[in-house]
Amino acid sequence: MTEGHPDKLADQISDAVLDKVLAEDPLGRVACEVTVGMGYVVVGGEITTKTWVDVGNLAREVVKDIGYDKPEYGFDYHTLSVFNVIHEQSLDIARGVKKTGTKKQGAGDQGMMTGFACRETKELMPLPITLAHRLAQRLAEVRKKKRLKWLRPDGKTQVTIEYKNGLPQKIHSIVIAAQHNPDVRLSFLRKGIIKEVIKPVCSNYLTKKTKFYINNTGRFTIGGPVADVGMTGRKIIADTYGGKGAHGGGCFSGKDPTKVDRSGAYMGRYIAKNIIAANLAERCEVQIAYVIGGKDPLSLNVNTFQTGKVSEEKLARIIPKVFDLSPGGIIKQLNLLRPIYRKTACYGHFGREEPEFTWEKTDKTKEILKYF
Repeated sequence: MTEGHPDKLADQISDAVLDKVLAEDPLGRVACEVTVGMGYVVVGGEITTKTWVDVGNLAREVVKDIGYDKPEYGFDYHTLSVFNVIHEQSLDIARGVKKTGTKKQGAGDQGMMTGFACRETKELMPLPITLAHRLAQRLAEVRKKKRLKWLRPDGKTQVTIEYKNGLPQKIHSIVIAAQHNPDVRLSFLRKGIIKEVIKPVCSNYLTKKTKFYINNTGRFTIGGPVADVGMTGRKIIADTYGGKGAHGGGCFSGKDPTKVDRSGAYMGRYIAKNIIAANLAERCEVQIAYVIGGKDPLSLNVNTFQTGKVSEEKLARIIPKVFDLSPGGIIKQLNLLRPIYRKTACYGHFGREEPEFTWEKTDKTKEILKYF
C-alpha cells in the first residue's frame, strides 16, 4: 500500500501520535487506534502520558504530508473533521506492566509474536513483499516529484514470483492499483507506470511472459477514505512478510513498545535475521509467547524449515543466552523508546536497513557462533 491508502493513513496517524508522546515522555503508554472516512478522522484508544498532544493539528499534518491537499480529492487536510476520543490506559493493565524498560517490567499483553528471515534478498526478506513495497514507494516518489503528475495518493501493489526448488526465479505477474486524475487515458497511464514504476524496480526479474494488471477495472479516480473507510492495524501481513512467515495476529501501529505485539515481533525478526546472517539456516522463523504482566516468555520456538545446519532445539537453547527476551530487555536492546514509529507505518516494518530500524542489525552473529 502507498501512504494514501486509507488503512495506511490510519496507521501513520496512530504512529504519529505515538511519536509525539515518546518525543516528550518516553515512558508514556500509548495504544492509539484511528479510523478515517469521508471527511473525518476519529482518534481513539488509551494513552497515559505527562505531555499533551494536539491531536487535531497532528492528524491534519499527516494528511497534508501524504498529499491529500486538494478539495477535488474529497478528503483533504483543510476541511478535515478530527474527533478525539482518547482516554487513559486501564489501571488493571498498568499495574502489570510496571516501569518501562526495566528488569521489573512485564508484558503489556498476552499473545504470541513471530519473526522471520530468509536468504532471498540482501535484506534477508522474502522477494515478493520486498518488490511490492518498493513498487509502492516508487508510486509515491514519482507522484511527489511530479514525474507522473496525474497520480493521486492512494495505491496498492502485489507481486507474484515463480519459484524453483524454493528459490525465486522470475516475476509471474505484477498488480498495481494507482489512483489518478479523471482526465488520464488508461493506455497512457499503463505505459507511464510500466516505464516509471515497474521497470526501475523489477527489471532484474521481468520476462517477456510477465503479466501486468494495472488498474484492472479500467478506472481508479475515487480513492482514499472517500472510497473506503480505513482503520489502524488492518494490513498486518503487508506490514510483515507478505504471508511467507506466520503472524501472531496483533498489529503494530499506535502501540508503545511495552506492547509485545510490537516489540516482541521486532525481537523475533532481530533473532531470525541474525541466525540467517550467521549462515546457520536458509530460512528461519522465531515464535515467542508472553502473558500479560510476565517478565519471561512462556514459550520459544524456532523453525528452520529443514534448512538448518544445526538443530532447532539447540538454537532455542542458545537464543536466551544471546538475546534478552524480557519486555524490558527488548526495549533496551533495540532502543525502542524513541519517536521512530511513523516511518514504520508504511512500506513495511522489516527489511529496511535504516538507522531507526535497530531490529534489522546483524550484530549478534559472532556471539551466536561462539556456541558452535
